Amino acid sequence: MDKGRFAVPAGVTDWAIAAGVAALLLGTGLFGPHPAGSRELLGSALLAAGGLALAARRRAPLVVLAVTGLCAVGYQATGFKVLAVSYLVAVYGAVRAGHRAVTLVTSLGLLAVLSLTALVSQDGPAREVVTQARNTLEIAWLIAAFAAGEAVRQAERRADEAERTREETARRRADEERLRIARELHDSLTHQISVIKVQAEVAVHVARRRGEQVPEALLAIQEAGREASRELRATLEALRDDDTTPPHGLDHVPNLVKRFRTTGLETTLTIEGHPHAVPAAVGRTAYRIVQESLTNVARHAAATTASVLIDYRPDALAIRVDDNGKATLPPAPTPGLGLLGMRERVTALGGRLRAEPRGEGGFTVQAELPTNGAS
Repeated sequence: MDKGRFAVPAGVTDWAIAAGVAALLLGTGLFGPHPAGSRELLGSALLAAGGLALAARRRAPLVVLAVTGLCAVGYQATGFKVLAVSYLVAVYGAVRAGHRAVTLVTSLGLLAVLSLTALVSQDGPAREVVTQARNTLEIAWLIAAFAAGEAVRQAERRADEAERTREETARRRADEERLRIARELHDSLTHQISVIKVQAEVAVHVARRRGEQVPEALLAIQEAGREASRELRATLEALRDDDTTPPHGLDHVPNLVKRFRTTGLETTLTIEGHPHAVPAAVGRTAYRIVQESLTNVARHAAATTASVLIDYRPDALAIRVDDNGKATLPPAPTPGLGLLGMRERVTALGGRLRAEPRGEGGFTVQAELPTNGAS
């Protein structure tokens, strides 16, 4: 972090520019040829209003474009012959915001209106009057403001694309590393655990066939081997979630809930909000959260019911899984690898995860995943 750099808030900058343009217009108008009396007061007010309107150019660029254009027509009609600097700044802001067509049409219309206003409000030959009207909005300055706004817009768009490209590259490298780890785990662990499990099962089978008492340690090795195989298989499925198999997402959650019902766990699924498309990474993470939460309920919680809530919010997706099993009140037990994996997935997407015992009994897992910045 660069601590030596002071960032000025955008609102302060906008007001400073607006005040500066207003002062420039007033100074140019009042120190040059200008009308007197009430027309001077009205023209001065329009000059100031056109400049101060620029303070809202980021929030409402088209409104500011219209206001500054009307102010330019107004102070020209009162007799002030001042370059429409405020309108040029508004053109820059509107084009930078992406409103090129509207800005072009508005500017052409303003050029025509300024000429007509000069013909109506000023005396003298028509050609001379129209020539003087052009001093209010020089075409060269208008083209320059348009070009500057477009150049900045293109530069910002390229910067955004470069940032997205860097994020996609980093995500792809992380996926490749995850797949490499999965393959190494498969090669180094699966075979050894399978051998241990088979040897333990054979030893138990032989002991029972001979009518001998099976040692508790051997039974523990057998059960541990089975559990390790299941855990490793689940971990490998999560790690190898790549393009070789269709990734699971929100569409697969109903089938997931149905599968857990067949195990005897009374599971319900509730959808709130208005379902809409979410980024693929958010959908995969939501599925994994529900899968891991229900798996923990079925294996460890001694629960009879579990509820899954998916809430579609305008800028986030909320997931909540509750059960009525046995849970220790705070301090909670040390989280396992499943909970750690969930937390890492949620954190990577900029979300929040809360997993803790409920006061009324059971356990709750709550996650909130932003949908406006994930991909």
